[in-house]
Amino acid sequence: MSSVAPAFVVMKFEPNGNVTTFEKKKTELYQEIGLQARDLRFQHLTSITARNNAIILRMESLKAVITPSCLLVLDYRGLGLEKWLVLDLRPQLSGEGSLATYSLPFEFRALEAILQHRVNVLQTQLNEVQPQVLDCLNSLVDPKLLSADRSKLHMLLLNSKSLSEMETDIKVFKDSLLKILDEDELIDELCLTKWSDPQVFEESSFGIDHAEEMELLLENFFMQADELGNKARELKDLIDDAENVIFINLDSHRNVMMRLNLQLTMGTFSVSLFGLMGVAFGMNLESTFEEDPRVFWLVTGFMFLGSGLIWRRLLSFLGRHLEPKSSAPIPPIWRKNQSSTLKQTDVKPGKRL
Repeated sequence: MSSVAPAFVVMKFEPNGNVTTFEKKKTELYQEIGLQARDLRFQHLTSITARNNAIILRMESLKAVITPSCLLVLDYRGLGLEKWLVLDLRPQLSGEGSLATYSLPFEFRALEAILQHRVNVLQTQLNEVQPQVLDCLNSLVDPKLLSADRSKLHMLLLNSKSLSEMETDIKVFKDSLLKILDEDELIDELCLTKWSDPQVFEESSFGIDHAEEMELLLENFFMQADELGNKARELKDLIDDAENVIFINLDSHRNVMMRLNLQLTMGTFSVSLFGLMGVAFGMNLESTFEEDPRVFWLVTGFMFLGSGLIWRRLLSFLGRHLEPKSSAPIPPIWRKNQSSTLKQTDVKPGKRL
């Protein structure tokens, strides 16, 4: 049985703007750029490492290798990266975009373009989730609603899950940058041209410090990611606060319904209690009251009056036990201490404290 050697689908970007695509066996690509097989396994979803005068990056689906002379994007097909690679990345690397590192070597431009793309992806995800979250919160946090819309709650749950995943992605991105910022040696390793070209190294020693520029570049994207993380965290806090408000509103309406049900139950009990008199007179028993026409109205009035009095009595009992109690009076000892403290802090005119 014949076996096919694994290969990479590569898009190569050069500083002059030339772009070529090709397939190459992994072993040949390792030898060409001077890396080992373990260097291009891309075990982590987000990582920035320097190996043998090359920068190896992975930003979720984007896998790339930066050298002093070119940028290699690996296995880019079917990931939705073609439009960005052709329309945005090529002009940026050739000097037609809006990057701030044109005066620096090629690896600065490539690294800035890839990090900016990652930040833009996170920003786009946040911009898609934010209006949906705010719309759901505005429709749910309404004191007039007697019940919550399940479809809105389901959408809010999905958006909350998306925000949690986004917070995780932002945290991983920040950690990968912070790991480099904490080590000066790692920052120096990212400055590829500084070590591969002696002339650039001499110029950097007299003028531009490449390590400092690399640190400023990484700090810039770290601050942008931190700002995105704060926005995502604020949305999560709004969702948590909204959940508390929804529960409070539902509890309030539930308490109103329970109180109304209790009042109706007490009214039914009062009417039933004095309705026993009508039951007694309806037993077809002979008595002297049937001959007097005024007894019917007397008994009926007594039944309604007794039911009303019992109902009012029960309502007053309910009000005494359910209405909030007034605040406790200030103890005289505390009041005395407070007045003495105020007298001691009085400021007399014409004097300074």
